[in-house]
Amino acid sequence: MAFDLIIKGGQVLDGTGQAGYTADIGISDGQIREIGRLKSRSRHTVDADGAIVTPGFVDIHTHYDGQATWASRMSPSSNHGVTTAVMGNCGVGFAPVRPEDHEMLVQLMEGVEEIPGAALHEGLPWTWESFPDYLDYLATRHYDMDIGAQLPHAALRVYVMGARGANREPATAQDIAAMRRLVAEAMRAGAIGFSSSRTLNHRSSTGAPTPSLTAERAELLGIADGIRDAGRGVLEMISDFTELDTEFDNVEAMAERAGCALSVSLAQGLSPNGWHKVMARIERANAKGTVIRGQVAPRAIGILTGLTNTTNPFFTRPSYMEVAKLPVPERLVALRDPARKARILAEAPSKGYERLFRLMAGGWKLWEVTATPDYEPVPEDSMAARAEREGVETWSYVYDRLIAGDGLVMFYTPFANYADGNLECCREMLLHENTVPGLGDGGAHVGTICDASFSTTLLAHWGRDRRRGERIDLPLLVKRQTQDTARAVNLTDRGVLACGLRADINVIDFPNLRVLAPEMVRDLPAGGARMQQRASGYVYTLVNGEITYHNGVATDALPGRLVRGQ
Repeated sequence: MAFDLIIKGGQVLDGTGQAGYTADIGISDGQIREIGRLKSRSRHTVDADGAIVTPGFVDIHTHYDGQATWASRMSPSSNHGVTTAVMGNCGVGFAPVRPEDHEMLVQLMEGVEEIPGAALHEGLPWTWESFPDYLDYLATRHYDMDIGAQLPHAALRVYVMGARGANREPATAQDIAAMRRLVAEAMRAGAIGFSSSRTLNHRSSTGAPTPSLTAERAELLGIADGIRDAGRGVLEMISDFTELDTEFDNVEAMAERAGCALSVSLAQGLSPNGWHKVMARIERANAKGTVIRGQVAPRAIGILTGLTNTTNPFFTRPSYMEVAKLPVPERLVALRDPARKARILAEAPSKGYERLFRLMAGGWKLWEVTATPDYEPVPEDSMAARAEREGVETWSYVYDRLIAGDGLVMFYTPFANYADGNLECCREMLLHENTVPGLGDGGAHVGTICDASFSTTLLAHWGRDRRRGERIDLPLLVKRQTQDTARAVNLTDRGVLACGLRADINVIDFPNLRVLAPEMVRDLPAGGARMQQRASGYVYTLVNGEITYHNGVATDALPGRLVRGQ
C-alpha cells in the first residue's frame, strides 16, 4: 500500500492509557490505515524518532462561537495540540436568534465570556436564525481543527420567550413545548449537545444575570425531553450549587430524563474541601447509572493582570483611571511621574474591585509571569516575598514592576484550585473516574484569562515537571485529553490512534514541551485585543491527515470542518 503520509519511528501513546510502543503510522485519505513497522511507500514522511506520538487533543470546553464565524484558526487552542474543539458552553452562543435580539446575545457573550462587543458586532455575519442554519453556515468554512457546537440555553430561551426569557420569567407549558421541539431539531441537525448556566457569576455587559439562571425544573425536563426525542446529544452545565441537594437533584433529573451524559464544571473555591460535596453527588449519580462527569482543570484558574490586560493591580483607583485610556507608551510616561505614583498608592481599590484585590492577599498570591510560566508557584516567589527581600513596600514594588520596560509585564493571581497553595486538588480531580479535563475556555476571557493552554500543562507539568508532589503517568494523561474527552461528547471516530479512525495526531518533542508566556495581540475584528499563548515542543500537528502546524508555525492547510453530533 502507498500511503499519503507515514509517521516514522515515534513512541506511540495511543490514547487508551496503555504503555507507549515504537511504531510507524500509515495515513491515507485522512484516516489511520496501518500501525507497525511499515515499508510501504508514501508521498510524505514525518520523522518522529525521539518524539512521542499522540492522538490530537479534544477540548470539550471552548467559546469560539464568534471566532469560528470570522476566523479560520482557533488559536490559542490550536497552538496546544487541540484538533477538535467543542464550543457553545455555559449556555451562551449566537443561535437561535431573531434579528431584534442580536444586541442582547452580544451583550451576554461580552459580559459572561469577556469577548469585546465591538469585535462581535463587526465580526458576526448574522446570516442565520435557527440553530440548524448556524450549523450550516459553519459547515461552509474551513479551519485548522474540527469544531463542534452546542445549543445554548440563553439563546434558546430568548428566542422562544423574548423579553420574558431574558428577564428570567418562568416558562409556560407552551414555551417548554417550543423549547423541546427546537432542542430536538438542533440535535438532529448535528448539535453536539445542550449547555446551560445557573451561576450568578454569569452576567451580561449590562450587569443582567444570564437568562437561564433560574429556569425551573419543568423547563429543564422539557429540554431533556427534546434530547431524548432526538436520541442524541449531551448536556453541559455550570451551577453555583448554593442549595446543593436541590440543585443537583434538578440537573440529575435532567440527565436521567434525557438519557444522556451530563458534565458540570468542578473546581476548588476558596473553601478547600467544598468541591468534595459536589463530587460526592456525582459519585452517587454514577453509582445509580446516570452518567455525570465533573469537568476539571489541570491547574489553578487565575486572573492575568497588567497594563495591556483588562485589569491591573491599580485598576479603578482614581489617579490611575485619569490616564487609563491613554496608549501604553503615553500611559507609561504618566505613571512614571513620582507624584502620580504616590497618589495611586494612597488610594483604595474602588467598589467592585475589592474581591480581586483580596485574592492577591497583600501580594502573597500575586506572581509575575515569566517566559515559561510557573502554574504551581510558591510564596517565596510572590511579589510580596520579592519586595520583602528588596526591603521595599509591596505595592510600591509591584507598581515599579508594572511600569518596567515597555509595560508588557503581567501578573498572575489564582482564584480557583489554589486554596491550599498547591495543585493537589487538581491531581485528585484528574485521577477521579467520574471527571474529564475541560474548562480551558479557549476564545473567551480574552483580557484576563488564558487557559486554552491547559492541554500542554496537563502533559508537561503533570507528566514531567512537577516538583511539589506526585506526578501522573504520561499514558494516562494522554488518554484523559484524547479518548476520554472525545467519548464525553460522543465522538467515537477520534481520540485514539487505531486503524480506521481519524488521523488527528500530535508529534511532540516531550522533553522540550513548554507553555510560553501569554501576550496581547490585536487581531480581533474592529482592532480588538486578546491574549495569545503559544507553546514549544509540538513538532507536528495533523488534522484529518494533513499537517496544520510544524514546530509551532502554521502551514497553509485548513482541513478542519464542522463536526456534527453523533
